[in-house]
Amino acid sequence: MKNGQKVTLDQVAKLARVSRATASRALTANPRVSSEARRAVERASRKLGYIPNYAARALATGRSDAIALVIFEPTRLLFGDPFFPRLIRGVDDVLATRETQLILLAPQATSRTDRLERYLAAGHVDGVLLVSLHGFHPLLGRLAERGVPFVVGGRPAEPDLFSYVDVDNVHGAYTAVSHLASRGRRSIATIGGPQDMPAGQDRLAGYRQALAAAGLPADLDLEEAADFTQDDGARAMDLLLRRRPTLDAVFAASDPMAVGALKTLEGWGRRVPDDVAVIGYDDDPVASATNPPLSSVWQPIEEMGREMARLLLEPDHAPRRVMLGTELRVRHSSMSAREVA
Repeated sequence: MKNGQKVTLDQVAKLARVSRATASRALTANPRVSSEARRAVERASRKLGYIPNYAARALATGRSDAIALVIFEPTRLLFGDPFFPRLIRGVDDVLATRETQLILLAPQATSRTDRLERYLAAGHVDGVLLVSLHGFHPLLGRLAERGVPFVVGGRPAEPDLFSYVDVDNVHGAYTAVSHLASRGRRSIATIGGPQDMPAGQDRLAGYRQALAAAGLPADLDLEEAADFTQDDGARAMDLLLRRRPTLDAVFAASDPMAVGALKTLEGWGRRVPDDVAVIGYDDDPVASATNPPLSSVWQPIEEMGREMARLLLEPDHAPRRVMLGTELRVRHSSMSAREVA
């Protein structure tokens, strides 16, 4: 607003000394506008305080300049697990350079899929990022049928049909458990993630492969599934200790679960790492702040968000898969008895 009057696109064009059509194209990032004209229009817009009419722009361009990020988790996890803020930061890094708005949606488990589908397909957004899917979800096929571009975070149930970005969870878990075995641990337990999610399945597979490679027998009493929370990690650790009081190591499929395990071990009077070594997954900031500092499998969460956004914004929406690497960050919690001594 200027002197109580709304600034118009014509005024911006006049100050920038370009046509109205050129000003409009410059403000919608049209590649047919020269960089000199675009800079002139942007300077004029800032000077006049011009606020674009996004509804009119959407009608003219057929685009909303908005992307939806749908996270299929309850809000207690969304705001309690460091994974999600890091992922959102990565997505926003890319969208900010494209002047694209991020819309966050967290549908509850009881939400109807058809209602969410209608919203996503109604032109409110130009594409969708789907994260934390549990099992097969019908929304993927429905969005594909409606021609809505989308990218999945993590391997979906039908990986050959849809674009997704994932990390090598099998290798990440394998390196963690191999590290424990190489330090002389022989009764290695795991607190696995939800088994209706590929991340949970793959980290359990990596755990089992590492045991086999180290010549250690599989033992279902040393496996306990949990969700990716501190409370559930504490609960799972208690169950494992009751079944196998002599276990000497545990690999937790997330850092929050590992923190819960540390608390339970302390309650049982077990010293870490003297009696039980512990490794988590994610390498969140909390990993270096625990007592003792927590060894953890680092995964590039922010880069996962950036890759998802890049794939979605590409003009070619043919199914593509991106797999990112992991790295074990060793700290005090997984030292061997010899190293502790």
